[in-house]
Amino acid sequence: MNHDRKSRRRRIFLGALLAVLAAVFTYIAWLEYVVTSEFKDLQWSEPTQVYARPLELHAGLQLSANDFEQELKRLGYRTSRSQRPGTYRRRGSEFDVDLRKARFADRIREPSLLRVLADRRAIHAIHNSEGRELPGVPLEPLLIGNLFRVRGEDRILVPPGDVPKLLPAALKAVEDRNFDTHGGIDLKAILRAAQANLRAGRVEQGGSTLTQQLVKSYFLDKSRSFSRKLQEAIMAMQLESRYTKTQLMTAYINEIYLGQDGERAIHGFGLASRFYFGKPIDELELAEVALLVGIVRGPSYYNPRTQPERAIARRNFVLARLADLEVVTEKEAAAAAKTPLGVVPRVAGNYYPAYLDYVRRELERDYDKQDLNQTGLRVFTSLDPRAQEAVERAVDEELPRLDARQKKKRGLESALIVTLPESGEVVAMVGGRKSQVAGFNRALDARRPIGSLVKPIVYLAALETGLYHAASPLNDGPVEVRLADGKNWRPQNFDREMLGPLPLVRALADSRNLATVQLGLEVGLTPIARKFRALGLDREPAQVPSLLLGAVDLAPIEVAQIYNALANGGRHRALRAVQAVAVSDGSLLQAPPSEMRAAADAIAVYQLDRMLTEVMIRGTGRAGTARLPAGLVTAGKTGTSSDLRDSWFAGFSGSHLVVVWVGHDDNAPTGLTGSQGALPLWSNVMSEIGQKSWQAPMPASLEEARISYASGLVTDPDCVEDVIPVVVPRGTPLEYADDCYPSDFDTFAERIRDWWERLTTD
Repeated sequence: MNHDRKSRRRRIFLGALLAVLAAVFTYIAWLEYVVTSEFKDLQWSEPTQVYARPLELHAGLQLSANDFEQELKRLGYRTSRSQRPGTYRRRGSEFDVDLRKARFADRIREPSLLRVLADRRAIHAIHNSEGRELPGVPLEPLLIGNLFRVRGEDRILVPPGDVPKLLPAALKAVEDRNFDTHGGIDLKAILRAAQANLRAGRVEQGGSTLTQQLVKSYFLDKSRSFSRKLQEAIMAMQLESRYTKTQLMTAYINEIYLGQDGERAIHGFGLASRFYFGKPIDELELAEVALLVGIVRGPSYYNPRTQPERAIARRNFVLARLADLEVVTEKEAAAAAKTPLGVVPRVAGNYYPAYLDYVRRELERDYDKQDLNQTGLRVFTSLDPRAQEAVERAVDEELPRLDARQKKKRGLESALIVTLPESGEVVAMVGGRKSQVAGFNRALDARRPIGSLVKPIVYLAALETGLYHAASPLNDGPVEVRLADGKNWRPQNFDREMLGPLPLVRALADSRNLATVQLGLEVGLTPIARKFRALGLDREPAQVPSLLLGAVDLAPIEVAQIYNALANGGRHRALRAVQAVAVSDGSLLQAPPSEMRAAADAIAVYQLDRMLTEVMIRGTGRAGTARLPAGLVTAGKTGTSSDLRDSWFAGFSGSHLVVVWVGHDDNAPTGLTGSQGALPLWSNVMSEIGQKSWQAPMPASLEEARISYASGLVTDPDCVEDVIPVVVPRGTPLEYADDCYPSDFDTFAERIRDWWERLTTD
């Protein structure tokens, strides 16, 4: 009986033991499956890198010597006496620049030496290392961010061949001295670290191996339980059994957490090098490598931007350790310890969330999803960092001023878009007041009433009929329209006044509501609504009388699409940000063609654009010209929605179109008209980027006339003070002012010439 009991207990014990062993083996097998499957993705997954437009250097480029130096610094170039890629030397107006190896959409450029001559205004000449003058050279494109991130984290993948030799040596010296020989855990290191930390009275060394740190960073949470530590050790040994030391070190260098940039986690030394020093990892110097290795222990505690003293002490500790282990000489370590931290302000590689959002949507719209899932994609965009900087600065400067003026406790919001009308390229975008913070993208998603921005479309539809021109008389008088619901609509001018008869050009420039409504009703709502679609909107607005005063909700990007056609002579080209997408082997993904089509009659658009220049000279946009360069010709239009809820301005020079919206997210009144709110931001931006006047060639079928701005009658300054030049279809009969016709000498002489020509010809 006793024997049976003992036998039964033995069987139960053995069964329990086997069950425990089976559970342990199953758990270990599951951990190995997790490690191997996910580590495979970790090794080969690389975020899609997005680049800005490279700055094309050429003789005559309006870029001062100081501005050129700022562009070099934006790309992370440093002053240095020695010649190596990523450095430059300046002697007054002369620069010697060691260009880095750079990848463009269609080629790879090897490192080269460049000599650039520039003064206070422009670049004069560019020479290569042999002294030969070059017609033009692009700087490398600026990396502006990553898309389709692995697990939502940002990194710049560094292949083994691009890792500086000093970095792995420093990591092993400070974090894992026996990395090359242990199997994932190092018991001696744990004991050694405990003794060192007890002597120092603080944590200076850790007992975890680099492999354990890799497991902790990628696979596990931040809990500190014994079971989690055991899981970490098992997974580290499993990694060591399946992958080489080079693979593990490369993975560690690309994975480890090294800081925080707002909501963006900085993972890997490649991105950390850009984030802290503004340059690629292969250009790191000894002191910089030591700092990055040092902050591995605590990126927040040793943050060099917020805790510089701690960071210096930690860096120097690493340098001393490297000297003790003869990784570097004592002389090299001592010299590096005397250098400043060298951390750059957060300028190089800025984060542009609104623009990146636009790029992401364009990629998803125009490219195959399977193609976009490839690793190592490089997206080359039209973003102009100088224009983007001007846009962000305008928001930072003007919105606080507007807040103070309105005495508002809550800040205004804004969205700005800059395009190149001829190509349709979007070169800058801000989607909110906090331009460096991702969130609601007002540039793309805030559909708001556009107010008087609609008027150019109304006037364009009128001009296309051939029945109207700049001098056509309109009546700025009372209007009453019977609506479908039986109510009467009685619009008003903004100033509640009526000017009576006035020329069409003045009605547009002064943004007269009543004259515009009467014109729109004469032309008809249908052709006006269809004009929106022709100019690039993906839908027709409702054909209601209030459409004539801007009762249509559009996002700033949609306004930019419409006005881009007006700035491009009536030619429509879909706005775009993506120029090319290159895969890892250098080939390009097939992109949809960028086609241009006629959206409006070119002759009518020219007449409209000429009238929009009067908006800037005499009309509602005249306050914006004070900040513009002298002689710069621009065209534009203000927009204000009902109850002063939305403030708009859209305008263009000969090179750029800028669209601005200012308002509140909850649609509360701002108390600002288009000229009071949006126009200051527009002129701020245009003063920095609008270097070319609008000067489209006048069609042969048009001729110029000089009319009174007040009456629209042909006259000259001898008769009326406020005389403006307008264009009308050639041969259009115009009405002359009584006191100027036919006594005006030029008109009289012209009639004599006409009489003589008729007399002497058959």
